[in-house]
Parts: sequence; C-alpha cells; structure tokens
Amino acid sequence: MELILKRMYLPEGTNGKIWLQQQLICMTIELPWNDNMIRKSCIPEGRYSLKRRFSERFGWHILIDLVPNRSLILFHPANYAQKELNGCIAPVSSLSGEGKGIDSRKAFERLKSIVYDYLQRGEEVFLHIQKQTL
Repeated sequence: MELILKRMYLPEGTNGKIWLQQQLICMTIELPWNDNMIRKSCIPEGRYSLKRRFSERFGWHILIDLVPNRSLILFHPANYAQKELNGCIAPVSSLSGEGKGIDSRKAFERLKSIVYDYLQRGEEVFLHIQKQTL
C-alpha cells in the first residue's frame, strides 16, 4: 500500500495532505524545509517504509523508516509544528496556518488505523512524499 503526501512549503511550516488512492486521509503539518537539518527541518521528499513503533511518550505510533541522515522520524499528534515537532510529521484534521492544525489526535488515530490494518495483513506500507503541484 502506498500513501501519497503532497506538501506545500511555506516560510513558517510545511502543510500537506495524505492520500490513499483518491481518498483524502488527513492533512499534515511539519517544520519548514531547512536542508534536512536535524530537529529544524522536515524530511526530504522520497519514498519511505512505514513501521509500527511503541514508546512511553507516544504509545503506539508510526515510524518513518530509513530517512537519510535522520533517525526516529515519526507520525505523532501535534497541532503546532514549531513548538511540538523535531522533524516528525503530525496528522491534523484541518489546517489553521503555516505548520499549524487542529484535532491532531483524531487525524492521527484515523491514519494509524489505516496503516496498522495493512501492516497486520502482512502488507508493506510506504509513504511517498511529493511537492504539491498546482
């Protein structure tokens, strides 16, 4: 299964939309692009494998695997990229500004449910990050 994340790069944050085929799953917020700098930038465009992961901080969440020059890049809830993200991606229900959104936990649970369903069936799940074209 392949999810497509179409991004729009803005000065204060990166906003996006995740699609599964023609179905919109959720919006996303990230840090602005800053040359893939650790804790200061969103990750590069490309195709990444998604895995299940558990931590005390986030519980069960989604790991974005094998990001160049980065580690522990996750999907987890957050509503304000500049204050709550260190390079990870936060699903949100709607966008409220550059790198800002609302109802992140609800959007995260929807995305996690879809990803985990495919993984539990033994299927690989990929995230393909692209620049949004007009």
